Amino acid sequence: MKLQGIYAEITTPFDETGRIFRAKIEHNVEKWNRIGLAGYAVCGAAGEGPLLDAEETLAVFELVAKFAAQGKTLIAATARPGVHETVELINRAAELGYHFALLDAPAYPPETVSLYLRAVADRAGIPVLVRGADAPSHSNLPNVKLAWCATGLWDDLQRGAAGAILSLAAAAPYAAIALWEAHRTREEDAGRDWQSRILPAGGLAARYGAAGVKHAMDLNAYYGGPPRLPFTSPAPAARIEIEEAFRDLKG
Repeated sequence: MKLQGIYAEITTPFDETGRIFRAKIEHNVEKWNRIGLAGYAVCGAAGEGPLLDAEETLAVFELVAKFAAQGKTLIAATARPGVHETVELINRAAELGYHFALLDAPAYPPETVSLYLRAVADRAGIPVLVRGADAPSHSNLPNVKLAWCATGLWDDLQRGAAGAILSLAAAAPYAAIALWEAHRTREEDAGRDWQSRILPAGGLAARYGAAGVKHAMDLNAYYGGPPRLPFTSPAPAARIEIEEAFRDLKG
């Protein structure tokens, strides 16, 4: 499959007790299905993946796959410290219909990262995307350029990125897609206008992480809800910042 377009790096809904809020996964995915997103990246940094155990991660993978519209590309964020558990998650995701795995490169020495990535790719049943490091040459590590940050999205696309995986697209998908469409149709003025509109929101999404994205989602009729402990919802001043930045980005 080609990776092209805007992929939302989606959040994981929790209830007030910190348990996965399954009904809200359905609620959010069915709303995202109505918009022209190319697909979803699940249980990554915006999805608080490092705070989920393997059983919870697989439950979220399964629910998103169940409710995702036909034709959406599914990307499973599966990075774990060891090769064995990472491969196990990747191959379970493949069984659920996921098309790609996503690995955030671990904080190991460069030669260890390279070995980790090659060992995972050798055993993975689906192609593996890498964020945060240069992937070694391997047939199961696609050589595709993607944008990962909304603040420089227009320039990244102009420099050859095939698409983007963005946490901002979970809260303001229309704005990210509008910028992508301006790029696709070569409307530079429109593209740069959309880039200027999303710049503050993209910066805040990066600064406040999943908690900030979740607050923005609550503003835009998605379910964001609370982050999982030890993280907490944004402080009042941060909430005001987020509300102002996302005010004009509603679909």
